[in-house]
Amino acid sequence: MSLKDQTPQIDTRRWQDIVDEIRARIPHYTPEWTDLNDNDPGITLTQVFAHLAEMLLFRMQRVPDLLYIKFLELIGIELTPALPARVEVSLGVADGHPEPTVPVPKGTQVSAPGDDGPPIVFETERAFTALALQLRAVQVDDGAQYRNVSALNAAARGGFDALGAEPQPGAALLLGFAFPDSYTGADAFPAVSVDVAVWTQPDPTQPLVRRCDGRGTQAWPSARLVWEGWNGSLWVQLDSLADDTLALAQSGHTVLRVPANAALKRAYVGDYDAIDRDSGEPQPALFWLRWRAVTAQYEVAPRLLTLRINTVPAIQAQTVENEVLGGSSGEPGQRFTFANKPVLNLAGEPPRVEIDEGQGWQAWTVMPDLLGSGRHDTHLVVNWGDGELRLGDGEHGAVPVANAANPDANVIARRYRFGGGTVGNVKAQAINNLLTPLPGLDAGATSNLFAAAGGADEETLEAARRRAALSLRARERAVTVDDFELLARLAGGVKRARALPLVNPQFPGVKVPGAVTVIVVPPRRDDSLPALGAPPPLPSDGLLRSVCQALDARRLLTTELFVIAPRYVKLAVRATVQADDDADTAEVKEQVEQALRRYFDPLLGGEDGLGWPFGGPLRYSKIVQKVFAVHGVDSVPELVLTVDDEEREPCQDVLLAEIAPQALLHLVAHAVEVATARKLEAMA
Repeated sequence: MSLKDQTPQIDTRRWQDIVDEIRARIPHYTPEWTDLNDNDPGITLTQVFAHLAEMLLFRMQRVPDLLYIKFLELIGIELTPALPARVEVSLGVADGHPEPTVPVPKGTQVSAPGDDGPPIVFETERAFTALALQLRAVQVDDGAQYRNVSALNAAARGGFDALGAEPQPGAALLLGFAFPDSYTGADAFPAVSVDVAVWTQPDPTQPLVRRCDGRGTQAWPSARLVWEGWNGSLWVQLDSLADDTLALAQSGHTVLRVPANAALKRAYVGDYDAIDRDSGEPQPALFWLRWRAVTAQYEVAPRLLTLRINTVPAIQAQTVENEVLGGSSGEPGQRFTFANKPVLNLAGEPPRVEIDEGQGWQAWTVMPDLLGSGRHDTHLVVNWGDGELRLGDGEHGAVPVANAANPDANVIARRYRFGGGTVGNVKAQAINNLLTPLPGLDAGATSNLFAAAGGADEETLEAARRRAALSLRARERAVTVDDFELLARLAGGVKRARALPLVNPQFPGVKVPGAVTVIVVPPRRDDSLPALGAPPPLPSDGLLRSVCQALDARRLLTTELFVIAPRYVKLAVRATVQADDDADTAEVKEQVEQALRRYFDPLLGGEDGLGWPFGGPLRYSKIVQKVFAVHGVDSVPELVLTVDDEEREPCQDVLLAEIAPQALLHLVAHAVEVATARKLEAMA
């Protein structure tokens, strides 16, 4: 017999149920009691006792929940803390600023307006130098001709081939810069480091692949690119300081240094002329930098959405320094509370807490728990969601004694950061305020070209319960398929995960012993159904790296691990729907289209509403059933599916696994025609 069959039945009776039960027993036990109306004193007493019994039953029913929570604490399950959103923020140098650069320190704050509360604050994640230069032109030299893509780069949509459709050695991406008219030193290119932010255009049919090794991640660029500058007569090589774009294969930043002796000159290069060919307006000569391919062996030609300068990564967090938490008393298990919550648990940036026991300030170390701490270890634990700090009891972790010279303020948080949650997933162009005043920056030029992503609220108790059952089975090691999928979801920022044993994405269709590939699908900004044709959810390279690091630490040494983005198959639906004679055809059309979008959605679709199954077949009859489920639909005379631009035969299932194993669907178009029976007969 299963444990479920042994589960005791919890009494769920309410006040009315108890009153009704007592009234039903009165004729059997006291037949002389005939007045059962509410005005009878006996009924009044019955109602009072029913109220007391309901309260007692309620308290008894809370006991299983209490025991479950205590069990979660016993096995070390805590609610996953809130995660902060991240975004790329562009800053602008003010007109008339006399210097060519403005130093921007790490932690510079910008904000977006909150919905109904305080502004949503972001802090820059690293220091950088903002340039008075402006990116005026972008050209692509594929080795045969120049192509001016400045308009596509400025619009940041549509995309363009960064090095041509088929990159060859010698192909280059050219960037033209100019100073604003108000800048007096516009004749010489300054000796500066130029940070260029690059956004690639993801191709849903060519998923991004990340291979994990013993150090966390391993990625090798498919090409070697060098930076060069035009000095008026030839291209001179410049220093490349950093490149996390893998030679334009992924979004990221590339940094180059222009030395003082480069002597770059303004000129008209390539397809950029003195007179604009479209408007006929004169154009200024520009300083030119180019990123040239020395070798090019791309599997897929790099395609960019846009490039920007003066752009820096930011995180939805606020930094607090030198906050007094209170005074230590010498008692075991002392607790203190941060003034702000939730406290962020960022890798490499734990809260820095110092305690003065009378012998000077000493830093205490934040630990996941105190179970392994000795009685003299200066360790502490932080409850991230509640913002609570807990010290040891003298057996597990040291107990700080009181400081007579400073009894109320000898425990100080020197530095910590707080924030996080889905509230940080702000839309594009929402960040428009510079909170940290910096001379030389234009506060009105602050913006985010793309929406912030990655913010998540603290885990719910119900989600922790589901995770606990899987965690006990996984035991913090990745061996089975379920282990890989669970740990991938726990890495943060992952909505769905699918582990494929014996699969190496570099050898499709071949079973590779020891290989495991994990497909991850990120969540959307909210749970609403997206518009038709909206980009499908694709993980960023940063998310793939995070998942890769989480799994890499728990895999077997002999496992070859890959973390990849999902492959999407394009789907278009054409349907003719006959509506009831009294139905609103416009409303029926809207409801049918919404039903189709939801059914095929990678996060909300499928029969269970948990997302279209990986590689799941398109059953013609079930699709028709979804249309029939719409109120007002009488029949479906026609329904045609077009998969990857190939129209399929009516009334035939489509086996998605034969087209692209483990793929998801991306509904790119639907043409639904709705008419009543009389109208269809007239059309026939």
